[in-house]
Amino acid sequence: MNILLVGHPNVGKSVIFSQLTGVRVLASNYPGSTVAFTEGCTRLGNSVARVVDAPGTYSLSSPSSAAEEVVIRMLDDADLVVNVVDATGLERNLHLTLALLDSGKPTVVALNMWDEAAHKGITIDVEKLEEELGVPVIPTVANAGEGLKALEECLQNAELSPRAARAASAERWVTIGRITERVQSLEHRHHTFCLGSGFSSVAS
Repeated sequence: MNILLVGHPNVGKSVIFSQLTGVRVLASNYPGSTVAFTEGCTRLGNSVARVVDAPGTYSLSSPSSAAEEVVIRMLDDADLVVNVVDATGLERNLHLTLALLDSGKPTVVALNMWDEAAHKGITIDVEKLEEELGVPVIPTVANAGEGLKALEECLQNAELSPRAARAASAERWVTIGRITERVQSLEHRHHTFCLGSGFSSVAS
């Protein structure tokens, strides 16, 4: 089985890759390009899966770089996609998520930086998000290894038959707004200033 990790740059994708594969990894350029990627293996139950850490990408529909073009080509060989999402920026990350679902590939969402989202007063209803997307969503804190066991179990039991492709929508941002409004709540915070001290505090 070929597992492809896809996500924006700086969402912790490579950390999840390292947690899954350990130290035995291979770095190389994608054939016919100068775009580098990393691959390794992970054991899922009684089988071994190939795991590829794709270059960070923001878009599949209108690639703006050679790296993004490579990710689109990598999708063709993937049996399963792990979409690593920054939980602190759900709305901006979901555009790529919906594009991956439009591709029809079996997908699991790793909702990473879960702890940072909580620190920022962001609450995400995971069950509602799974309902909206129609795929498993696993909260993770990659740096601490939290959620990785649940992610591995999800990958082991993932349904690998092709998904029915979602209809691509010219109003995808409207869909994203509807999803985030339903699944995400924010703790409203405002700044209060201590006169004469030069410092400010945050009150909720």
